[in-house]
Amino acid sequence: MQFAKNPAAKVCFFDSGIGGLNLFYNCSQKLRGADLYYYADNFNVPYGNLSASEITAKADKIFFEISKQNPSAAVVACNTVTATCAGYLRAKYDFPIIGIQPAVKPAAAAGSCTVLATAATANSAALKELVARFGNGRTEVIGCPQLAAYIENNIFNIEESKVAAILPQTIKTDGVVLGCTHYAFVKEIIAKKYGCPVYDGIDGTAARLCRILGISDHPPAKTLPPPAKVNFTGGDEAKNAEIFRLLGVAHGGAG
Repeated sequence: MQFAKNPAAKVCFFDSGIGGLNLFYNCSQKLRGADLYYYADNFNVPYGNLSASEITAKADKIFFEISKQNPSAAVVACNTVTATCAGYLRAKYDFPIIGIQPAVKPAAAAGSCTVLATAATANSAALKELVARFGNGRTEVIGCPQLAAYIENNIFNIEESKVAAILPQTIKTDGVVLGCTHYAFVKEIIAKKYGCPVYDGIDGTAARLCRILGISDHPPAKTLPPPAKVNFTGGDEAKNAEIFRLLGVAHGGAG
C-alpha cells in the first residue's frame, strides 16, 4: 500500500489516563501528517474498578465531545472501555471506532499464557469470548485491581519492588498478556518477575488503524509528510503531554 495522497486524517484517542499514551505515541510515528487528539480522564482512574454502567456513562460523555471533532476515526486506547462498551459506542456514533484488545492470540499460539487485567476487563464477557476463541484452552485470566492506579499515580517514580508486590506472586506460564494499557509502562518489570515474554496489543491496534484509514504504516522515506500534530484534551493535560514527550526521548526522538 502506498502512502495516502492526503494523509491529513483527524484521529481521536481515549484512555482513562496515561495508559493509552504508548499507543498514541506509536500511532503518531505511523500517521505522519495526521491531526491527533488524546482525550483522558486521569482524575477518575482507575476505570477498571467501576461498574459497567459507570464505565459506559463516562466513556459516552467523552465520546460525545470526540464526535464534535468529526474525526476520521477514534481509538479506544483502554482495554476496560473496549471490553465493556465498545459495541455501545460503535452503535451510537457514525465514525469508525477501534478498540484495543489483549494479545491473547499470539501469546496462546506460543504456549500457555496468563492475562493480567483490571477487575472490569477480567470479568467482562468480551475477554471471556476472546479467550474462548483464541486461548487454545491454556489461557488464564487474573485481575490486578491495584496496578493501574499505582502506575497512574506514580508514573514519574515507579518502584520495581512495589510493582512486584502488587502483581500476582506465583504464575507458571509461557507468556504474560497485558490486559490494561497502563501495564505497558511496567512491561519490563513484569517480564523480569515471571521470566517470560510479555505481549500487548499496541502494534496490532496501530496497524489496524492504519488499514482503516488507508494509510501505510511504513511510508516511503522520500514521501514522508511532516510529523503528526498532537493535542491533549481533558484530564491532566500537562502530565499527559510530558509523558508523551518522555516517550519520544525514550524512543530516540528529540522529545
